[in-house]
Amino acid sequence: MNTRLRTRMKELRARHGFTQEELATNVGVRRETIGHIENGRYNLSLLLAYRIARALQSSIEEVFIFEEEQ
Repeated sequence: MNTRLRTRMKELRARHGFTQEELATNVGVRRETIGHIENGRYNLSLLLAYRIARALQSSIEEVFIFEEEQ
């Protein structure tokens, strides 16, 4: 089985009024990295997931959803 990562980053980022650039600055990455994560094209570290969740005032589980694929 494979695991697929879905993210609610875009939704939560909009709720807090952050642009991709602002969130990137808050967590210490480039804006492109945020875009890649939101589009499912980036395999992020646990530390980066934690920083993003903290910046969005959410838990990792609220921001990132791991799904088992058959």
